[in-house]
Amino acid sequence: MWSSKYLRSPLTRALLLNARSRHNDDPDRMQWYMCDTESLPAHLRPLFIQSHLDAGTQAFLRQCSEKSSWLFVQIYYSLVTSVFGFFMSKTSINGLLGRGSMFVFSEAQLLRLLQEGPDWRTGRMLDLGAGDGKVTSIMRPHVEEVYVTEVSPIMKWQLKKKQFRVLEIDEWQNTGFQYDVVSCLNLLDRCDRPLTLLRDIRRVLEPRKGRLLLAVVLPFQPYVENGGKWERPSERLEVSGDTWEEQVSSFSRDVLDQAGFAIETFTRLPYLCEGDLYNEHYVLDDAVFVLTPV
Repeated sequence: MWSSKYLRSPLTRALLLNARSRHNDDPDRMQWYMCDTESLPAHLRPLFIQSHLDAGTQAFLRQCSEKSSWLFVQIYYSLVTSVFGFFMSKTSINGLLGRGSMFVFSEAQLLRLLQEGPDWRTGRMLDLGAGDGKVTSIMRPHVEEVYVTEVSPIMKWQLKKKQFRVLEIDEWQNTGFQYDVVSCLNLLDRCDRPLTLLRDIRRVLEPRKGRLLLAVVLPFQPYVENGGKWERPSERLEVSGDTWEEQVSSFSRDVLDQAGFAIETFTRLPYLCEGDLYNEHYVLDDAVFVLTPV
């Protein structure tokens, strides 16, 4: 049998590795949700919600596997990305091609984290950095009014096609009304002024019942995409620790407490992204918090 190390062609080698991955269930998937609660501070332990690989996540992974097997489509994607990458951001290229969708949580995982039932409804929600709107669509059935923001013009176009109310990035803070839920998913590490963003969110949340749904990739490694280049943000969040649990503890103490938020619940989830010719999907470690303004 051919071994991938002896295949000279990168394309052939990628196809072999991709085919192998379809026949082997990833044993590390259970690690996506693991948390050593004994390593957390005592006040955080009862707030942790244990999540699992559920039907919604498995459906997304199957979709990733199917798309990754579209050989000629994936080659086309690679060529377009190589050419357009000289003058467009990767986010905009993905929006143009309709690829690279993200998955943070299923509807069941969201409701469990919010400690709400399937009939839960809320009034007004703002989703910051909504991308192509796939994650926003999971929350949409439970919200009367959904507002979104996005930097990429192509992603804005995608969001308007899905009939979301798109606000400019300097508009949502000054609409004259407040939100019952603000969603800020995996944005802090790609934002130039994360401290300012947290303060603005706290100001626009409804003070009595408002909640912030915040997802953060850990370990925390902030970079800002600027004209195809990655740069350090102008505001720095101090997050320390070697393990996921240590970083959660530091983020709670050094960021959330300072920004005026209290944790209702939190969980560990995989931050999944559709893959390409070489990988069915990509995954990062997320800490997902439900927060209330103090």
